[in-house]
Amino acid sequence: MACPRHTSSDDDSLNGGISVLIPGRDERDNLPRLVAEVHAALAGKRYEIIVIDDGSSDDSWRWLKGAALEDPRLRPFHHDTSFGQSTSVWQAARLARGEWLATLDGDGQNDPADLPDMLSLASLEGLDLVAGHRTERRDDAIKRVSSRLANAIRQSLLHDDTPDTGCGIKVIRREVFLRLPYFDHMHRFLPALVRAQGGQVQSLPVRHRERVAGVSKYGFFDRLWVGISDIVGVMWLVRRSQLPSPLQNTSGHAASEALGPVRGIMPGNAEDLADAEAAAPTETDMAADGLTLHQSGAN
Repeated sequence: MACPRHTSSDDDSLNGGISVLIPGRDERDNLPRLVAEVHAALAGKRYEIIVIDDGSSDDSWRWLKGAALEDPRLRPFHHDTSFGQSTSVWQAARLARGEWLATLDGDGQNDPADLPDMLSLASLEGLDLVAGHRTERRDDAIKRVSSRLANAIRQSLLHDDTPDTGCGIKVIRREVFLRLPYFDHMHRFLPALVRAQGGQVQSLPVRHRERVAGVSKYGFFDRLWVGISDIVGVMWLVRRSQLPSPLQNTSGHAASEALGPVRGIMPGNAEDLADAEAAAPTETDMAADGLTLHQSGAN
């Protein structure tokens, strides 16, 4: 499939568009098809595709650098060593230029064709996050059992009203994501974290496909026991939150209680919002924290 080219109006802001975030490690044989499917699914929309190659030992980075030369919408970045899925998504969100973030697993099991319906639902219902719900799993028995058990435990303890919080395909407002606390494995708890900030979350049934190449990076204990240990911390965060907590101004009208997108800035006008965006960590900041990304063309 030929990749669509930028038009002259496709500037850095994307003007309320969509940033598709794809973390992946050793997914060389899945990425070309997945990127092409994103282009097909979002044809006619303003979007970009950010792929974080998380320390792959295969030919993923070489392919991504070559593909980016022909595809201006594709923005690949690379870790020399793996930092994990949550860190990759967290960094990609800060590099993103769209109003909406759409996450996809790099294994190709999520179908980008579900993204338009998820974006429409978020817009029509005024939602902050739409989470995919894989009603028909295309995984082996062990993976299905461990995932269902982990989801059941999360629901019973976090009460996040999300049947499949581990599903990789999600749509979330970028400013909402940037408010969330960062920690490893945070990607598994986005619905609970968004609700704890007073956000609106809804699930939508999505397609799920068999993995056609590569191997899963998670096993039974990764999904279950590691997830259970993380739940303890998320439970603390959720219980400590007192949002939403309605405010009124001196005229008796409702006032925004939302924190700014980064570093606790309270936006009151366009200048405040611009300051908040300017405060977002740059690639230099990330490098100082030991989270080094290489962009295509850098090496």
